[in-house]
Amino acid sequence: MSNREKDFMFFMVAGAFLGFASGISDSTLNNYLNEVFKVSPLQRGWIEFPRELPGLLVVFMAGFLSFLGDVKIAVVANIVGALGLLGIGFFSKSFNILLFWLVLYSVGLHLYLPVSSSIGMSLSRDEDMGRRLGALNSVNTVGTVIGCLAVLLGFGLFRINYRIGFFVAAMAFAVAAILTFRMHLEKPRVAKPRFVFKREYGLFYWLNVLFGARKQVFITFAPWVLIKVFDQKVEVFAVLGIVGAVIGVFFKPLVGKLIDSIGEKYILMGEAFALIFISLGYAYLGQWKEEGIALYVAFGCYIIDQMLMAVGMARSTYIKKIINDPEDLTATLSTGVSLDHVVSMSIPTVGGLVWTLFGYKYVFLGAAVIAALNLISTSFISIKSEKSHLPM
Repeated sequence: MSNREKDFMFFMVAGAFLGFASGISDSTLNNYLNEVFKVSPLQRGWIEFPRELPGLLVVFMAGFLSFLGDVKIAVVANIVGALGLLGIGFFSKSFNILLFWLVLYSVGLHLYLPVSSSIGMSLSRDEDMGRRLGALNSVNTVGTVIGCLAVLLGFGLFRINYRIGFFVAAMAFAVAAILTFRMHLEKPRVAKPRFVFKREYGLFYWLNVLFGARKQVFITFAPWVLIKVFDQKVEVFAVLGIVGAVIGVFFKPLVGKLIDSIGEKYILMGEAFALIFISLGYAYLGQWKEEGIALYVAFGCYIIDQMLMAVGMARSTYIKKIINDPEDLTATLSTGVSLDHVVSMSIPTVGGLVWTLFGYKYVFLGAAVIAALNLISTSFISIKSEKSHLPM
């Protein structure tokens, strides 16, 4: 087995542990906020401003750590994520202290985002980039399934508390850090500690802005609909996570193959088209409540949206195919993450206010407008050459 294949295996197994950790934390965090800290919809929206701030600053954090190279930055990110989860579970004696640990956890997550995409693509060849990223995402999803199962069994049968759940997730982050540290990827490219903001990458930046708006509406308010409107408990989110993740094990490699075969443009247009109907589904839940199907419509929307997050890999492969300077890749991905968070920091606050004043329907009608704008924007994607400009 070549060093590249060994690195790919280490990175894949590390991704499985990160998926396991996210399966636990994503299934429990919203209920933790609701049950332990009695957070209102308006507060829930406001929390996202400080929590998403590291996403805005990631380009500066990645630039500051650029001397380490992508792999070592990923190690640091996983260690920081582990510390944040430990703090959330064990040291959050008040709401303000909880915010500090949430932000620290968020630093780890957002620092990992751009370098994980860069590492995954550097371990791939031009002709199988989508397939390899799909495989990495699929294994990550298997980990998520196991994490959600652990929540379902732990909270449902063994009555464990939130503290134990966050501790186990933190340990999974630590294992991922160890596995990533074992990688022997070629000498790190030294990324330039700056924004890469070029006119020819303008559509990529705009798609990230739209993704930030779309993502944050669903991450923040879709679970809150199930919790506040339908009174769903943590075990339900574990089951939904399992269903979505099991489907994702097969769906994510399919997305990767479709990226290779039909291209990023049609994948991203399909995602935007589907999101219009998901948004409308959430918006008009009230009309089906008397018939008793509203909850199941919400479950369906939640699972489909969870699956569609996998389409994000198409944005990464798109920018890699149009990049014109190898040293721009990680910095451009970091810039994209930062731009996405310029919007995602403010959307939850506005959404929480809209929910409080007018009801959740109008939050998701706004999301439908964003999805329609995304559909129009992705139709302008054009890749002149299928060959990457980056040496492998």
